[in-house]
Amino acid sequence: MAALEYCNVDSEQPLISVVVAVLDNAATLERCLESVSAQTLRRVELIVMDGGSTDGGVEILRRHAPRIAYWESQRDRGLYHAFNKALAKARGEWLYFLGADDYLWDASVFERIAPHLAAARPEHRIVYGQANFVSARGEILEVLGRPWSEFRGRFLQGFMLPHQAVFHHRSLFEARGVFNEEVRIGGDYELLLRELKERPAHFVPDMVVAGYQFGGGSSEPRNSLKILQVVRRAQQLNGITPGLLWYAAAARTWLRVALWKVLGEQGAKRLLDRGRALLGKPPFWTRV
Repeated sequence: MAALEYCNVDSEQPLISVVVAVLDNAATLERCLESVSAQTLRRVELIVMDGGSTDGGVEILRRHAPRIAYWESQRDRGLYHAFNKALAKARGEWLYFLGADDYLWDASVFERIAPHLAAARPEHRIVYGQANFVSARGEILEVLGRPWSEFRGRFLQGFMLPHQAVFHHRSLFEARGVFNEEVRIGGDYELLLRELKERPAHFVPDMVVAGYQFGGGSSEPRNSLKILQVVRRAQQLNGITPGLLWYAAAARTWLRVALWKVLGEQGAKRLLDRGRALLGKPPFWTRV
């Protein structure tokens, strides 16, 4: 397998700029960076914005520095400030944002998605595939990502595209602006909402782009409530009225909060998975 050759200022323009924002994620950062380094596509650059890690992450970045087009480690105002700073450094035609907890699914992901990116413009500024929702042990809990024709209505009502599988054309930021830092944990959704309420996204079927690690605080109902509030704020900013799907999602979130309070975390997770079993779905909550 050919090693990834990183673009420099004198080489051909990168097709894809990979942006990783990290703060104290040393336990998973190496896996994330190595998944980018393993890519067989050559026209790639990696940009890492570290928010001032103190857990050994900076030492990991120094080891990987020869394969990073740009990195810095200094305090910032949060995830979307880091993303916006990276936009000023990125040279790629397409931008891809990868969480430090997450990783590209295999070494050929970018090589396989490249023809779809080339064919997407000018109609589409957003191209996406699928992401495998995985536990900390690497078990696949669910495959995220559905065709746009099926998903558009749900997206407008607050159901997010798997951002670990989304590619953004550079012209998107020129037309729609940068990430809104005031939307603290849903800035990626709000940016996509600006674009996709008017224009379609392009879905690439059977293309698993990344593994998206779930667990810890992500599974706590209080954080789900925060996400619900942020999504509603993003809808308000874009003139979207909540419908039945929105209220159903809100009801499910409040139900989980109630179950956590009454049954405790483990009891609530067991009950939720029993409900999934009745619907013919595999267990989820007891595996994270």
